[in-house]
Amino acid sequence: MQTRPLYPPFTVGVDLGGTNTVYAIVDKTGYIIDKASFPTETPSVDVWADMLADGISAMIDRHSLQGDIVGIGIGAPSANATTGSIEGATNLPWPPPVPLANLMEARLGLPVKVNNDANAAAIGEKAYGVAAGMNNFIVLTLGTGVGGGVICNGHLLSGARGFAGELGHITFPFAADRMCGCGRKGCLETVASARGVVETARRLMADSDRPSSLRNLTAEQLTSKAIAEAAEAGDALAKEVFEFTGECLGKAAAEFAAFTDPEAIILFGGVAKAGDLLVEPMREAFGKQTLHLYRDRVRFMISALEGANAALIGAASLPLL
Repeated sequence: MQTRPLYPPFTVGVDLGGTNTVYAIVDKTGYIIDKASFPTETPSVDVWADMLADGISAMIDRHSLQGDIVGIGIGAPSANATTGSIEGATNLPWPPPVPLANLMEARLGLPVKVNNDANAAAIGEKAYGVAAGMNNFIVLTLGTGVGGGVICNGHLLSGARGFAGELGHITFPFAADRMCGCGRKGCLETVASARGVVETARRLMADSDRPSSLRNLTAEQLTSKAIAEAAEAGDALAKEVFEFTGECLGKAAAEFAAFTDPEAIILFGGVAKAGDLLVEPMREAFGKQTLHLYRDRVRFMISALEGANAALIGAASLPLL
């Protein structure tokens, strides 16, 4: 039974990721009343929308909140905030455009707002996370892909259609030989996403015969999480994977800083769980690469919000904006 006081208005937040779709009912303080998830890959977007609508309806019924939900917010990759549609996401299984807002409004009869998933994460981080009180910061979402949410002078940098801040698709020389799902070579996503981390490990193993516990893993077992666990256990090759990834992120952050002069760059997502394995080489590379104006003035932080909750509660706040 729920014992904590709940504070209306209540909203539903949805974090649509390339691997999983997470949804929750959230109160105005950012407290998650209930939360569930299911795999994003479905036979069609209509099947996905049916599964999400059924799950949300069951959750509302379970907490006797019929008539008390004021709206639904969805954070999704390549989401057009103006049209409520996904336009060309590279890590989702359905062809674009995907009319998210229309699909869910038709099924649930509630108003739906859609925004880029990293933008939603930045909103959540400012409201309830380590960026509380900050007016200038960047959130980098390191998961199936790499996204960016930019808060500048207290406002979300959105752009004409909500696509501003696609930092994962800025190209860099350190990734010049890597093909991105967007069709270009050199995107930050190709090294800093979960897939990018695995690719780095594969390349390091192929380039030498150094012993490593990673060699004992099958292709399915070789994940960014498994590589981080091996690094924490002292595996030298696994450590090198994160040294390279962190160095690339630091070089990228040095360029990002010149755009917004941020107080902090905040990492969240599955890859960010590597913590200091990633942050320390990132901080070092940033210090070497950045313009002197930003050196020693930018903090590097890991989201304090549990799991993907930054994006989730950020999405839940969209109906209230």
